[in-house]
Amino acid sequence: MSAPSTPRAGPGWVLHVDLDQFIAAVEVLRRPELAGLPVVVGGRGDPTERGVVATASYEARAFGVGSGMPLRVAARRCPDAVFLPVDKDAYDAASAEVMATLRGLEWGGVPVVLEVLGWDEAFLAAGPGHGDLGDPREFAEHLRGEVLAATRLHCSVGIGDNKLRAKIATDFGKPRGVWQLTEENWFAVMGERPTTALWGIGGKTAKKLAALGIDTVDQLARSDARVLAAELGPTMGPWFHRLGRGVDTSPVDATPWVPRAHGREETYQEDLEDWSRVTEEVRTLARRVVADLDREGRPAARVGLKVRYRPFVTVSRSLTLPEPTNDPAVLEAAAVSLLDRVEQGRPVRLLGVRLEMVDPPATER
Repeated sequence: MSAPSTPRAGPGWVLHVDLDQFIAAVEVLRRPELAGLPVVVGGRGDPTERGVVATASYEARAFGVGSGMPLRVAARRCPDAVFLPVDKDAYDAASAEVMATLRGLEWGGVPVVLEVLGWDEAFLAAGPGHGDLGDPREFAEHLRGEVLAATRLHCSVGIGDNKLRAKIATDFGKPRGVWQLTEENWFAVMGERPTTALWGIGGKTAKKLAALGIDTVDQLARSDARVLAAELGPTMGPWFHRLGRGVDTSPVDATPWVPRAHGREETYQEDLEDWSRVTEEVRTLARRVVADLDREGRPAARVGLKVRYRPFVTVSRSLTLPEPTNDPAVLEAAAVSLLDRVEQGRPVRLLGVRLEMVDPPATER
């Protein structure tokens, strides 16, 4: 018997749901006395240690604190902030509650299709066979109310005629709002914005586009796709051209996300200068990742190593195994062997081990 198909929403309205300052909001729910204060979550919650910001409340962001920033920098920018350690289990639980609430909604008389993107965001559309959808703004406000009532968490909703436009629309609605972006108002809203305003274009790509005289969304949309293909690749060039026009044909797909790999990293409060210690730390990290693999029930096919030297130079190395395995001894040895392919003798501030797994059986995808 074939596996049942996973719901996929066809053309129509797409909603992008994004929890406002999710991690910080979860922490404030646990500690109501922190409401209105600048809150920074990251590492072990000690800004004198090495670590980075996982998220910052809006009050902390007003001081220039942002995700990925070293905790020490965040403390200098906002010395009165409350620093808290990362609590993954709490965020997993809160996210599960939000997603369960969204899955329980109906739109147009049928259950919605939900595509989860991570802890704090998801795409949503009406399921197959739906009836009249009415005003999508009304449903978006209904959705926001249901999430708030069930979880006490606020969210913003972007409405689009495809996933790309819905995703971008959300930023205009934050916080606690709803925004709609469609083909009709795409260029009026996005035309003069920089290419980095597009979902999928970062700083490096923006520089490549700027070298071609393309700085805005409108310029990208009007560019020659053949030139983009020649300069940026036959696949990526035309894709960037479609981004400029706001084109996206991908459906909202409820297929559960299946991880391709697991990894563990450790930032050391004092640099590792003894390379025998580096070797032992790599073994320890590999054992921790193997435990993650065992919970998945899939063996590793490829091993990766990440080394960050003092002050902040990072190198990565990887190898493909002769055959997939979850044997801890084999995987530890493979990870350690990659140390022979990096410069030794330099102080190390971070190590990471990543194990890429074989694909799951087709019925599990």
